[in-house]
Amino acid sequence: MSFFPADQIVYEATEKIYQNEPFLLERFGEKGKEKCREDNHHHLKHLQTAFDLQNAQVFTDYAIWLNGILVKHGMKTQHLIDNFDYLKEVLLEMEIQDQERVSAYLAYLKAGTDALLKEKEK
Repeated sequence: MSFFPADQIVYEATEKIYQNEPFLLERFGEKGKEKCREDNHHHLKHLQTAFDLQNAQVFTDYAIWLNGILVKHGMKTQHLIDNFDYLKEVLLEMEIQDQERVSAYLAYLKAGTDALLKEKEK
C-alpha cells in the first residue's frame, strides 16, 4: 500500500477555496477555515470508503445527504460542487504515486457532482 497524502490534499484544497473566495475568511475567520479542513477530511474518508468498496454510490449518497444538511444551514449546492472541483484540481496537480486511487477518487467526485447537479435541478 502506498502513501496517500490526505493532509496535504486537504490543506491544498482548503487554500484554493479561500484564495478564490477571500470573503469566506472575513465572514467565518480562522475557525471557518479549520471547519473547511475538517469537512475536506470527511470528503476524503468517504472517498476512501467508496474506493475500498469499489462503489461510487457510497460517495454519491454521502454527497446528497451532506448537501441536504448544508442547504438547511443556508449554504448553496454550488458551494459543495465547488469544493469537489477544488479536490479534483488538487488530485490532478499533485504527484501522487497511487494513480489507481486518484483515478477512482476523480470518478467518484464527478459522480458526486453529477448527483448534486441533478438535485439542484429539482
